[in-house]
Order: sequence, then structure tokens, then C-alpha cells
Amino acid sequence: MPRDLAEFAEVKFLTVAEVADMMRVSRMTVYRLVHSGELPAIRFGRSFRVLESAVRAIIDSPITETG
Repeated sequence: MPRDLAEFAEVKFLTVAEVADMMRVSRMTVYRLVHSGELPAIRFGRSFRVLESAVRAIIDSPITETG
């Protein structure tokens, strides 16, 4: 298998519901993150798929306080 295809085979896409479960937030929160550009996603028809690595990056990022 060519190198590019091998790397792509390891990429995992998640549904909005799966992302919501991982982040312990609502699906609407995930949609807001996607629409704001904070969480990159790919649109397949009427649904979105999010790279698992992007979700991990958000989860692993330092927590900041607002207010």
C-alpha cells in the first residue's frame, strides 16, 4: 500500500454523537464548535464527521478560565 494511503487508513472519523460522548457535552455544543471553526469537520451529505485527532487536541488542551 502506498505511504499516503497507509497514513489515511489510520485516520479515524467520529460522528457528532460520538464526539459529544467523548467530550461529555451535548450534540448542539459540538455543532456550535464545528460551525464556529473551533472544531474542524468534514461534511458528508447532511452530516458531519470530525477527526478523532482534532477532538483529542481539544480535550488535551489547557483549560482556561473566562470571566
